[in-house]
Amino acid sequence: MGFTGILIIILILIVISAIKILKEYERAVVFRLGRFTNVKGPGLFILWPGIDKMAKVSLRVLAMDVPPQDVITKDNISIKVNAVAYFRVFEPSKAILEVEDYLYATNQLSQTTLRSVLGEYELDEILMQREKINMRLQKLLDQSTDPWGIKVSAVEIKHVDIPQDMQRAIARQAEAERERRAKVIHAAGELQAADKLNQAAKIISETPTGIQLRFLQTLSEIATEKNSTVVFPVPIDLFTPFIKKLNE
Repeated sequence: MGFTGILIIILILIVISAIKILKEYERAVVFRLGRFTNVKGPGLFILWPGIDKMAKVSLRVLAMDVPPQDVITKDNISIKVNAVAYFRVFEPSKAILEVEDYLYATNQLSQTTLRSVLGEYELDEILMQREKINMRLQKLLDQSTDPWGIKVSAVEIKHVDIPQDMQRAIARQAEAERERRAKVIHAAGELQAADKLNQAAKIISETPTGIQLRFLQTLSEIATEKNSTVVFPVPIDLFTPFIKKLNE
């Protein structure tokens, strides 16, 4: 094989090694002799060996665990909180040029932001207003990572680890709240029953015959439930005419 054949083989190997293929969700930040040139991909393109270098960046949404953080709440309670952040790169050039390691930087920023934000809330607020806190965390992280070409789409608090003594106090508080609600519901029921009885008494008092009918209905119910002897008193109204004559 002559010199020409060897040269052709070398050129073929160089061309093969220069061919790059990226997937639909990948981009390549290209540097030529150390200077940024452009962003390439997806598909096939050529990088000249020894001249061009590339940094591959994925555009897919990444889910990053924020490790448990020690947080002192506004009411001086020590808790541990972990979270998960969802983000993606929307400008590959900024993600490579503006920060050394955008994954590590985003993770560290998430940890510090989580501690500082939760420290502004009391424990009850953290437990009851998670959606509000999640939205605030997302907004702050998105503003901080925007210069890096990163979009934070969501931040979710996963778990809040509360000390044992505080768990017992919260359990007692919840039990007291349930008892309070039960008493309020019972009192409201008693009030409604008393109101209905008062209305029924007014209606019956306006119709004397209604009292007698109610009396007979009660006797009927007693006789139905139990086999017993019922002494039926004669209404005093029957003797009223005789009493009047005697008084005359």
